[in-house]
Amino acid sequence: MYLLTNYVPHLREEFPLLPLDAAPWNIVAKLPLALPQFLQQLDLKDYEDRAGVYIHRSARVEDGAILKGPALIREGCFIAAHAYLRGGVILGPQVTVGPGCELKTSIISSKSVLAHFNFVGDSIIGRGVNLEAGAVVANHWNERTDKTIRVHINGQKISTGCTKFGALIGDGARIGANAVLSPGTLLPPGAVVRRLQLVEQDGAEPE
Repeated sequence: MYLLTNYVPHLREEFPLLPLDAAPWNIVAKLPLALPQFLQQLDLKDYEDRAGVYIHRSARVEDGAILKGPALIREGCFIAAHAYLRGGVILGPQVTVGPGCELKTSIISSKSVLAHFNFVGDSIIGRGVNLEAGAVVANHWNERTDKTIRVHINGQKISTGCTKFGALIGDGARIGANAVLSPGTLLPPGAVVRRLQLVEQDGAEPE
């Protein structure tokens, strides 16, 4: 899918056995079911299996973190106390998930950082992305009657057919403290979102 190669070109390199031929929103929609099959293809001798959560022995998970399978935590990751991972999560090498973060049905590429008190839902995040404290990646239109999520690609508004999709965030993007990315956000590599900024690319008026 060209969106992935344009935004997160190293995703296939980091996860070569993961099926990545679909649109990003379809990849995350299928992640809870696809992830266990993906895990069966891996050599997991260097991982500890905690009820379907595979944690590399070099990763560090603080007491109080809640990790629900299926999940893959790769080498060098750090997960702080009171983080909550659920719904199918993959963390690439050296990812940091800070205290109080919630991560749901998402793929996070290497060396990305969720500082603390972040929510990221149904998203794909590239390499070296930084979310400052309190930044949120929303994944659902709570306030609309029509909850279908649309994305903007090359000047066109395209329906994903999904009611749960957060964002596709390109490599090296920076998300400021307490910023909000609305459902269906596509951020190119190196994008900068200011503190307290609202990114709302689907311009439909709330009903």
